[in-house]
Amino acid sequence: MEVREAAPTQLRDWDDLAVRSAQGNVHQSRAWAAYRAASGWQPRFLVANDGAPILALARPWPLVGSDGVYVSRGPLPDADPARTLARLEAVTSWFAELGASVVASDAEVLAESPYPGLLAAAGFRQIEEIQPSRHRLAVDLSAVSDAAGLLAGFSATTRNLIRAAERTDLRLVRLGPIDDVAAAPGGESALAAIQLQAELTALYELMSATADRRGFGLASRERFLDWSGRAFADGHLAYIGGRDGGGQLVAGATFYRHGRRWTYANAADDPRFRKTYPGAVRQLVWEAMQAALAEGRTEMDLGGVDVPGARRRPEPGEPAHGMLAFKESFGARWVELTGAHERVLRPTRYALGRVTARIAAVAGR
Repeated sequence: MEVREAAPTQLRDWDDLAVRSAQGNVHQSRAWAAYRAASGWQPRFLVANDGAPILALARPWPLVGSDGVYVSRGPLPDADPARTLARLEAVTSWFAELGASVVASDAEVLAESPYPGLLAAAGFRQIEEIQPSRHRLAVDLSAVSDAAGLLAGFSATTRNLIRAAERTDLRLVRLGPIDDVAAAPGGESALAAIQLQAELTALYELMSATADRRGFGLASRERFLDWSGRAFADGHLAYIGGRDGGGQLVAGATFYRHGRRWTYANAADDPRFRKTYPGAVRQLVWEAMQAALAEGRTEMDLGGVDVPGARRRPEPGEPAHGMLAFKESFGARWVELTGAHERVLRPTRYALGRVTARIAAVAGR
């Protein structure tokens, strides 16, 4: 297997193969490449000789110069894990010739497959997550024919909370997919983008407050709006929010549209409204699942619920157990994934690069 840089015609159709195909992922999109380029990464659009698109992001270590490379959520999984590995090895060889010091990948491949063993045999070692990648909670939509059948798979508590939310004055705001409004007359796509900016700004305030309460980090508002806006403009992101009678945002969520699934991306609610609208967040997820079903998707990916410092199912009494119960109440099952791996190509430069990167990070604070 070999790779080469994509030709202009292949770049034009990139997202059709890298995002909208069955195994597609938004983190292999042109929008993701442009977003990462804005913060100093160099996107390299590669195509394997079997036709597979592979987005890799390269960035030189401070002072060292040798690139660190990240194949974000790639290569896209093939039905044959050996072929997925062959694509990754081809990318690794391509960057090795350019002097890269390390190549990391977090393709979403099932842990129960032969892929982890193939990675180890090829010299890749497991590392901490770059993005959440060791598991996800997934709802199988393939055997569901309509919304009633989907609702029947929820827990009784979740069904009751959704029905209660639907009886309130909560006003839902649905934005996206932009594909449908881009061709509409009257500049509706531009209006949708403006409205999205306002909704996401309000959502970010709720997310920031949640991060402060729970003590976790959060990207800046500018970065959140930048990435979300790019993904929305290319049809990869949808937003659903709920506002009360006075126009206050009660809860909001963003979802990725890629491959066979919708993925629950970012969400938050205002704790002041939980007694008045106890089912608000569940209603947003329910709306998204219906949209995914209507589009013919076969999975609703509700993301993960990692325990800090470990990658396993949270136990009762642990902080993340409530999130696990919330997601399982929609009929989601735990899906164990291979996780992030890297192969070090130039150990000395890699070690020096990690040191200089830490120094640069501290100096930049």
